[in-house]
Amino acid sequence: MDNLTGILYIVATPIGNLQDISQRALQVLEQVDLVAAEDTRHSGLLLSHYGIKKPFFALHDHNEQQKADILCEKLLQGTTIALVSDAGTPLISDPGFHLVRKCRQAGIKIVPIPGACAAIAGLCASGIASDRFCFEGFLPAKSKARCDKLENLAKEDRTLIFYESTHRILDCLADMEKVFGAERYVVLARELSKTWETIHGDEVGALRQWVSEDPNRSKGEMVLIVEGNVNSEAESFSPEAIKALTLIAKELPLKKAAAIVAELYGYKKNALYQFGLENL
Repeated sequence: MDNLTGILYIVATPIGNLQDISQRALQVLEQVDLVAAEDTRHSGLLLSHYGIKKPFFALHDHNEQQKADILCEKLLQGTTIALVSDAGTPLISDPGFHLVRKCRQAGIKIVPIPGACAAIAGLCASGIASDRFCFEGFLPAKSKARCDKLENLAKEDRTLIFYESTHRILDCLADMEKVFGAERYVVLARELSKTWETIHGDEVGALRQWVSEDPNRSKGEMVLIVEGNVNSEAESFSPEAIKALTLIAKELPLKKAAAIVAELYGYKKNALYQFGLENL
């Protein structure tokens, strides 16, 4: 690769609180020749807040495939470019994939500058298994297509992460309840790092009811973290756990018995509850 070739920096920016930008990200933004931004006005406010003045290049969903060649040519001529999105890490449900792929094909150096990502922030605070997960971005806008997508994911045992919009959140939860069942555990993380940050988890039927009780609960940027399908776990329950569930369920409601045994033996309560419904 020619020494004069520029570098493409993929720069993560705050998802709300402006203090969440890294020192390294600020240094890169100060040093590059050009900033490729999803919304130049939005990113302009961020740079202005930190006293950084740079020329912008608009790169968004509607023009990326056409404009990526232009940026790639600039990089080959020695221009250094920072790619930013409106918030969080570029390419994660944001533009940038076509540009990065073209740059890699052209042998251009790409340097990621890590930082905020709403999906990861929500997952970390959800209390749902984080060792294995699937990020699915935004679900389809129409109910039929959304349900079809959810059906394809219904047996997935890894944690599922979705982004959702204000005007679709209740419909989305209703479809999850229909496809996954009312007892699938879901955490809604909204307005992360902002003034009205809210992280609330419950079985999806109860969560939908909770959101519907207050219009403010369906406002803002939202992440849904969904517990994976737990039915497959039933086959691995130890004889001791099954015996404990059987005995405790004779004295307490099955749901409470399942919660106790889950705590004692490290299983998921919903899986134990489902096992109890089918076998006790």
